[in-house]
Amino acid sequence: MSELTGTAATVVLLRDSGAGPEVLLLERPTAGSFGGAWVFPGGRVDPEDRSGGAPEAAAARAAGVRETAEETGLVLRAGDLVPLSCWIPPENIPRRYQTWFFAAKAPAGDIRLNPGELLNHVWLQPADALDRHRNGLMQLVAPTWVTLHSLSNDSSADAALARISDAEPETFKTRPLTGYEPAAVLAWAGDEEYDAGTPSAAAGRPARHRLVMEKTLWRYERTS
Repeated sequence: MSELTGTAATVVLLRDSGAGPEVLLLERPTAGSFGGAWVFPGGRVDPEDRSGGAPEAAAARAAGVRETAEETGLVLRAGDLVPLSCWIPPENIPRRYQTWFFAAKAPAGDIRLNPGELLNHVWLQPADALDRHRNGLMQLVAPTWVTLHSLSNDSSADAALARISDAEPETFKTRPLTGYEPAAVLAWAGDEEYDAGTPSAAAGRPARHRLVMEKTLWRYERTS
């Protein structure tokens, strides 16, 4: 079992289009962290983000602002970031960053990618990004996929931000489940197999809070 390596931040940038809200996704090089995946802007908390002994959540907010500027050229204020979720990786991996996810309305301006760190960018509706992943055209990692899934039914960027602001940020402390091979299954609090004390859902259905990953056919299951 490994201790947490540190704290990181991810920023989900939203803008409106004629067809509905879009999010900004960035393509990582094949070498390095999340190699080949499309991710939201973000990165780890640096010492400069902890000025004045800022607590972890505040340091993550500062890192989100800084990383967004470094990776995209878009400048945000700390107050623009709305807490969305917190992700904690499984205990059996060597480098574990607790990552705070924030949502924000994208400011005006052109995207200027950080050379060498990013290959490409695209604005997509969340459902379109999930379709690309399913069809093998875009590689996503679990936190990105689940976040896109959560944004799929919002009618506008403002509606998404209002919904997120009204909710308590959820913590996803990830635990892999075994016995479902060849599918990979990740579970979180509220799943019957994650916590033996979780009662079954209504009508005797198993309590579920998991992501089932069968090649590129992924399925989010939640009964509450």
